[in-house]
Amino acid sequence: MRHSYQLPLVGLLLFSLIPSQLCKICEVNKENYSYLNHLLNTMINSEYTSKTQSANVLLSLSLVGIQDKTLKQQVERTMEGKDLNLSSGQLAVIILALEACHTTGENFTYNEYLLSHLEKKFQDEIENMKAHDGNPLTNFYQISLDVLTLCLFKGNYSTTEVAELFNYTKNYYLGGQFSVDTGAMAVLALTCVNRSLTNEQIKAEKNLTKIDKCIRFLVKKILSEKKENGLIGNTFSTGIAMQALFVSSKYYEESEWNCQQTLNTTFKEISRGMFNNPTAAAQILPPLMGKTYLNVTNFPCVSDLDKFNISNDAPESNTPSNSSSSILVHYSVVINETYPINITVPNGSVFLDVMKEAQKQNSTAFRFTMEQSEWGPYITSVQGLYASNNKRTYWELLSGGKSLSQGVGSYVVHNGENLEIRWSKY
Repeated sequence: MRHSYQLPLVGLLLFSLIPSQLCKICEVNKENYSYLNHLLNTMINSEYTSKTQSANVLLSLSLVGIQDKTLKQQVERTMEGKDLNLSSGQLAVIILALEACHTTGENFTYNEYLLSHLEKKFQDEIENMKAHDGNPLTNFYQISLDVLTLCLFKGNYSTTEVAELFNYTKNYYLGGQFSVDTGAMAVLALTCVNRSLTNEQIKAEKNLTKIDKCIRFLVKKILSEKKENGLIGNTFSTGIAMQALFVSSKYYEESEWNCQQTLNTTFKEISRGMFNNPTAAAQILPPLMGKTYLNVTNFPCVSDLDKFNISNDAPESNTPSNSSSSILVHYSVVINETYPINITVPNGSVFLDVMKEAQKQNSTAFRFTMEQSEWGPYITSVQGLYASNNKRTYWELLSGGKSLSQGVGSYVVHNGENLEIRWSKY
């Protein structure tokens, strides 16, 4: 049976305590504590589907002052053995999670061992970019995570190489659209690199100028993706975008971002069940508490805390309960030509249910494969055609011709909807 977890309430979201931050007061008041409770319940009571999902939750909890020793031990066990079958970004987030919020005198025994592996994986990414027209083994979000982690824990990387790499603007676009979460993670990484430069390095103005130019460009692009309701990019990119804006206030005017509006809309999204995935909940919680990933190495654990009682119930699904009624949707696979089909599924079904039903009816045109990630299942191939980082190809989910921000396992479909899975390039 789970015990109650502790969450600091005094000074909650007093943003004036955070250096280089714009919103001096953007405070979660008592009437909004229930939203934080919902996120914590989701994070703590979910069944984790991947190593990095549990690491993301551990990192988030640590940043807001909650210590979960059982979860930390679970993440540590994933690192046992010599064969670390992880991508560079997956390893980076595990290092961040294990290192965050250490108590005084506690030794981090994995540091040197894991950092050396991350350094190698990061260099493998660089070499792949050189060999494949700037395309990494994974993606630029993971590369930004790599740099951030190496910077925070004083790993080896070339500032000159980073300055060049991050000014290659192609890396921030997916299907012709600026990727807010990728740009935001890059801002965090570059801010860390910028702050870590010694006086001698600062004199070498070439790198500093390039980094400053890149941050300014990225902040401008992030703000250009701000919606009328305050979300930045989409629901799930807003949290990391908030982190980026917290640490880059000198690059924009106060009038360019209404932080309180973003918070208020985020609360509405929480109430709609949009953060019922533990990774999504883990990413939004730190900025709601005024924390960023840059706090990993300078924010001490808090031991004398007021309590939030976390229930033992599994989080409620945002999927409507199935009823006896069915709905009809129009589903298409789009490669060089379009393969359409009408599918009947139970009311409350998700996109993945539609794909499974289509595959049952025609296993040639609608066959697909998928893998589990910390964000849930994602499609790796359709008709035997696999997504490729080197070729910058992926399977894009669309509704009514518009790209979806939710995944294949969480997007609830509606009667009469036009759904597509499209072979796309970024």
